[in-house]
Formats: sequence, C-alpha cells, structure tokens
Amino acid sequence: MTDKTGEVVLEVDGLSKHFPVRRKGRELLTRKARSVHAVDDVSLTLRRGRVTAMVGESGSGKSTVARLLAQLHKPTSGEIRLHGKPVDTRGGRRFRSYVRQVQMIFQDPFGSLNPVHTVRYHLSRSLRIHGNTGGNLEEALRELLTRVQLTPPERYIDKFPHELSGGQRQRVAIARALGANPEALLADEPVSMLDVSIRLGVLNLLRDLKERLNLAILYITHDIASARYFADETLVMYAGRVVEGGDSETVTQNPAHPYTQLLIDSAPDPDRPARADEVGGEPPSLIRPPAGCRFNPRCPHVMERCKTDLPPRLEIGDTPGHWAACWLYAEGVAKPAPVATGEAAG
Repeated sequence: MTDKTGEVVLEVDGLSKHFPVRRKGRELLTRKARSVHAVDDVSLTLRRGRVTAMVGESGSGKSTVARLLAQLHKPTSGEIRLHGKPVDTRGGRRFRSYVRQVQMIFQDPFGSLNPVHTVRYHLSRSLRIHGNTGGNLEEALRELLTRVQLTPPERYIDKFPHELSGGQRQRVAIARALGANPEALLADEPVSMLDVSIRLGVLNLLRDLKERLNLAILYITHDIASARYFADETLVMYAGRVVEGGDSETVTQNPAHPYTQLLIDSAPDPDRPARADEVGGEPPSLIRPPAGCRFNPRCPHVMERCKTDLPPRLEIGDTPGHWAACWLYAEGVAKPAPVATGEAAG
C-alpha cells in the first residue's frame, strides 16, 4: 500500500468572505452597501497525516474559514481545490460527494447532536448516507465507537446525548464524522467547551486518528499552546487576515509578528516581568477595517508605512517556511529585540 502522507488534500487560494450588513435609518436612502470583512485573502494547504492549526482571538475569522471549507458559506472570492480540482458544490449530489471527503467537527458537541435521537441514530445515519455500512450495520457501529475509545460500545450505543458527558458527546461527534470515511477533518475549537481535565484526551484521540487514518486536519483554536502541542503547522489570524505562519514549534517559540507575540504573552505567567511595550486597545471594526496592516492601531512597532500599505508575506529566515505579514521584516528595517516567549507558550 502506497504511503500518501504529505499528499495535498485541500488547497485554499485567496479566500475571502464578506457578509452584507443590513441597512437601516438613513442608510436606506443611499446606495452604498456595507459589509463585514470576516475573511480576506486567506491561503493554506491541508496535507494527509498533518495538522494545520489556525489560531486567533474571538472574531478573527478562523471559524468562518472552517465553514467556508465545509461549504456552509459561499466564498465572496478565492478558490478551494480538492485534490487539485476547483470545488463547485452547487447541487445536492456534488455537496454529498464533497462532504464524504471533508467533514467538520463543531465546537459545541451538545448543539451538534439532536437531543431526541440516540447515538445509534446519529452514527447509523452517517454510515447509511455515505454508504459505509459494509453490509453489517451493527458491526460498523461497534467499530466506530471503538475507534473513538467509547468502549464497550454496548454501553453507549442506545444512550441519548444528555446521558453522556461533554467529552463523550464530542467523541460521538467525531465518530459521526468518521462514518463518512473522510480524508480531511475541520475541527472548529473541538475542545474549548470541554473540561480542562479531558481536553488532552480528545486531542490525543484526534492525533491517533490522524496517524492511523492518514487524515489531513485543520485545527481551529484560540489557544496557541495547544497548537504547539497538537499541530505540525500554525497559522495566526488577526481581524480576518493571516499574519504569520510556519511550523508550530517556531511560531510559538520564536514569534515574529507583534500580534503573535501579544497572543503568547496573553497566557498567564506570574514569573514573566511586565513589558514596557504592552499592547492595549481593541480589535478593529471589520466593517471599516484600517488601511495597511490591520494590527497597526495596536502595534508597539508601528511605522508610517504600516498605516497605508498592506504588508506581503515576508520570510523571517530563521527556519524554512516561517513568514510574517509585517513590514518589520522588509529589507533595510531595523528589527525589534527578540521576545522571550518559550515559557508562555509551553
């Protein structure tokens, strides 16, 4: 059997999503339409056997990216490619073919399961819709529950969602996604609503599934420390744009973009001394985003150029593939002193 680890499953190129804002009051008398720039010009690649984390604070657009990849939203612009072919899911049959290969795990396991149906119903429906019963539904159900470490299967198969713990419900949601036998999983903050004591178990389960099934995983999270633990590659989002990317160890240990440094510094650490360039303020309005770099109103290293020109992806040069969309890394610009962040990210 050929090892397909590293094979590209999903590619995203220049993906954007703008949500129109309902006009009211005097706006009804004008023709000018406003929109929320939720996602702008996002590009990424998901490969078999690898986890790509997308990290950012609430409202940064990371969950919108996952929903765009799941075809729950239609992109405003940009292209999604599955195995190199542009995705066009208009029509039920095309959508079903797509979701056989790309499945999503939602943040709230209770909200994603129908409370009036049992675990048997949820998993049977997934297996039947995607034609994966293998001629023996009961055996397929037992295999799914065993795969997500809900054993013995007989203990869980006829329970309702409210009879399960949060961690068990999320494992059922993962099992339902696996019922399609997908190649890619879109995990939208899969552990953020779980008790701290069981988060690691669910992440370890996803890692085990990635290795055994050779899955490509997009891991959406606001916790950059878990990205370092779980993901091979990390992308950092701010106000709808990706501002830094690279392998997870480098991004979390040697962050280049001032926002990534802020994100890591936000982790509580009583031993870390206060910094003179502490960042304040709030994220910008995505209806009227600032010109240039969207982080410029809060950046301690802001230059005039940052307020007018949108920075491209600039190579940092410390490790291959590490980049930041920041004018600090343009030629001829004096670099800021490195920030010690290893303990905060650990």
